[in-house]
Amino acid sequence: MHYADNVDYPRLLSRPSVYGPGLGLLFGVLLYAQAGATSLGQALAGLFGLAEGSPLAANLIVALIVTAVVAVNVAVVMRLSLKHQVYVVWVELALLVLLFFYSFDLSFEFIRRKIGFLLTQGLVTTLYVSAISIVIASVLAMIGAVAKLSSNGIALGIANFYTSLFRGLPLLMQIYMIYLGLPQLGYVINAVPAGILALSLCYGAYMTEIFRAGIESIPKGQWEASRALGLKPRDTLTRIILPQAMRIIIPPTGNQFIAMLKDSSLVSVVGVWELMYLARTQGQTEFRHVEMMITASLIYWILSIVLELIQARIERRFNKAHVR
Repeated sequence: MHYADNVDYPRLLSRPSVYGPGLGLLFGVLLYAQAGATSLGQALAGLFGLAEGSPLAANLIVALIVTAVVAVNVAVVMRLSLKHQVYVVWVELALLVLLFFYSFDLSFEFIRRKIGFLLTQGLVTTLYVSAISIVIASVLAMIGAVAKLSSNGIALGIANFYTSLFRGLPLLMQIYMIYLGLPQLGYVINAVPAGILALSLCYGAYMTEIFRAGIESIPKGQWEASRALGLKPRDTLTRIILPQAMRIIIPPTGNQFIAMLKDSSLVSVVGVWELMYLARTQGQTEFRHVEMMITASLIYWILSIVLELIQARIERRFNKAHVR
């Protein structure tokens, strides 16, 4: 979108050389995967009165129906504007995911009884742990990036060791080492602070490299011009360099935030009552693991969508100067 070509080309899926073979490939894959044996395939085959003893006919019918539906759908969607194409594809894929979840024969009555506790206890704890970890990780990343760009050997050595250690160890191991290791030194730490500390240190190390790369992407002439104008190094960094570097820093940092939100489920191993912990324990009480796992998955997905929207809004703000 930012580099729109002025030359009009026929859309890829509108070309017969792509559209026809694509549908043929889909038909072949469905036939090879024996789509008629799936629950959806059996339901479609039942509508046509096919007996269970004719699997080949069921596979052919199901493959033909699905291919025809996809062909019509693509033809209709391609007539829409780009914005509406994205909306329609999103809705269709979301419905397919929900249909996949629905095929698990879920007990919605059980979900209705547990959803309140998941939201008021598990979701609140997950947001609490994630939000504090994001703030601390951002501060650590900024300090680490400045240290890596400095000419101070001690600061550079500490920053290099920090990023090497915490990027080199699995997050789960870091949680255990902090929660079980600090008491060996005489510092007894609760599960929630241990989880927050582990998430902050781990993602702060990753984000240090993101911040460093973003700052280094700004041409050296910007530093020199700022210094020539009499700005102090701190003012140069905060008022000249960082506002420009944020355009580079925001996209990967947003990815790190989303990854941290999902990785916050790892703190459940030390007994934090966050979303995943409660989904697992509540499901065990009545052997309804799938219901709780799917509910927790949908909550994580919704939270990720919210973070994506926030990230997109921040990106637009820092990209204003580069949009024609």
